[in-house]
Parts: sequence; structure tokens; C-alpha cells
Amino acid sequence: MKDFCIIGSGISGSTIAHTLSKKYSLDVYDKARGAGGRSSNKKFNKNESFDHGVQYISPKSSQFKKFINNLIKKKIVKKWSGRHIFLNKDKKEDKKHIKIIGNKGNNCISKYLLKNINCIFNTELIKITNKDKIWELDFSDGTKKLYKSLILTCPFPQLRKLSKRYIKHSFINKKVEMDANITVMLVTKKTRPNISSYFFSDLILGWAAYENSKKRFKSDYDLWTLQSTYKWANKVIIKNKINKLDNTRILINKFFELTKLKRNKIVHIQNHGWKYSSNSQPLNIKSYWNKSIRLGVCADWFIGPRLESGWLSAKDLSLKIKK
Repeated sequence: MKDFCIIGSGISGSTIAHTLSKKYSLDVYDKARGAGGRSSNKKFNKNESFDHGVQYISPKSSQFKKFINNLIKKKIVKKWSGRHIFLNKDKKEDKKHIKIIGNKGNNCISKYLLKNINCIFNTELIKITNKDKIWELDFSDGTKKLYKSLILTCPFPQLRKLSKRYIKHSFINKKVEMDANITVMLVTKKTRPNISSYFFSDLILGWAAYENSKKRFKSDYDLWTLQSTYKWANKVIIKNKINKLDNTRILINKFFELTKLKRNKIVHIQNHGWKYSSNSQPLNIKSYWNKSIRLGVCADWFIGPRLESGWLSAKDLSLKIKK
């Protein structure tokens, strides 16, 4: 029986797994097809892809800056240069705001941290039971697994459903309302715009990234990632699967309307709905650890909406486990 089971391969799951693997045996499970969580990268073909979750990293804390600088030296991540057009009238642009992206996709940090760790994908945890201080886990494929310790890094609504009976802390009873996001991956015939990204002042469309500008691939097409505002997505996310075509059309029309770019022939479209994208309201703790039953929780929503928040939460949990 292994020491730890970690649910989730996003920044929190991969960070805590990497830290604990130096001392303990463990497995990582994720219901997705690959590592990355909210920083997932989706393929258009063998070489071309979209960062359809987290768009970039802008380190704030000294601890995280040091971590990112180390990854830059190792050529895991790099700076995203070019023309980033700031059109949002409601927010002030930070001129010192650097943008860091993965060399091969924004899921590269999770992949790097999980490089030598056993990961099981396409497998969703549906039930947890603690018997005599051993965790019995039921998965969607019908398998049952036993572990000495369990760490959950899932969105708050999923965490509460799975583990409320075992978490003896006030945070589990709080009303954590996670924002949604709808992302459209758009491929058109090439125009070679001299743009890296747009940050809009619009009620529906919040962001557009020109994937070609990240210089990961050469393409005969223009690849764009369009992301909605939280406010609009929160209203339409529940029926996004039913209204996928209409929601996609709305975001694409907004994109061409706001950018004034030439509307070339569309080659490919894909819509991805993030029901639990992020939480902008931090809690009063950074992570949770119950030593008696060896249950831990770390996730970005403890601290804030940024990818860095998930990393900081995982680091905080690792310190609690060491005590």
C-alpha cells in the first residue's frame, strides 16, 4: 500500500506530488486525459495547439518568482513578448506585468513536476471512505484502491461533495462561488496579425490570445484562443453543452467586431466550458491538513484566482505535513 494518493494533476496536485515524492510513495489520479488541470493545452494537430485554460503566468511572490526563474533557466517556460493590446477601461494596465508561458504549452510545469511520478489519467474519483485510518477510494471505472493518506486538489464544489463528512474545519461550510469561463479555440486562414493578445472591455468577451505569437510552431493558419468574461459565463455555463454553437458564435462575432480584424475563412472551431474556473475571494487558510486521518486539501481557490495561488497552497500543505 502506497503512502499518498493525490487527486488532480494541476499546479497544486503536481507541486504537492513532486514535493512529497522525495520522501513518500504515491500515485496521482486525474479524470482528464493528461496533466495540467486548469493550465491544459489542447492539440489542433500534432504540432499546433491552444492554451485553452490559463493563458500565462505573472509571478508576484518572491518564492514563486524564484521557482519560475529556475524553470526559465531549464527552458521549461519563457517570456511571451509581442504586442499585448490592453483595451479594458475598467482596469489599470500594469506596465511591469510580465507574461510567462510554457515552451511547449502551459501544462509544461505540471508535466515537469510529474516527470518521474506514476499518474493515472481518465479516472475519476467518485467516493472516499476512511476505515481504521486507511483510505478506500472508489473510481469511475469500478476499481477500488487503498492508501495511507489522501490529498484532494479538486474545485470546491467537488471537494465538498466528496469529503464534507471528514473535514472538521469551518471553511468547508463557506459559500465558495467559483466563476465559470467559456473558451473558444478558433482556426482561420492566415493573415499574420502583428498581435500577441487582446484584453477587452466588454461584457461578453474578455480575452483573445494569438497562439502563433508564442513561437512554439509554424502554421499555415491563425490559431486564436478566445475566453469569455466570468460574468457572462456564469449565466450561460449550465446550458453551454446544449447551446454550444450559439455561445461559440457569440464569442467569435464579438472577437471580429472588437478587433476589426479581417474575417477570414474559419477552418476549425472548438468550445470548452470551464464550470469551476477560479475563485476571486480568498479564504482565511491556505490549505488544510488533518493529521489524525491523514487527509489534505490544497488548491488555488484557497488563496485566489491565479495559477500561483495553487502553487502557494501546495507549498503550505507540504509544510503542514512535515510537522
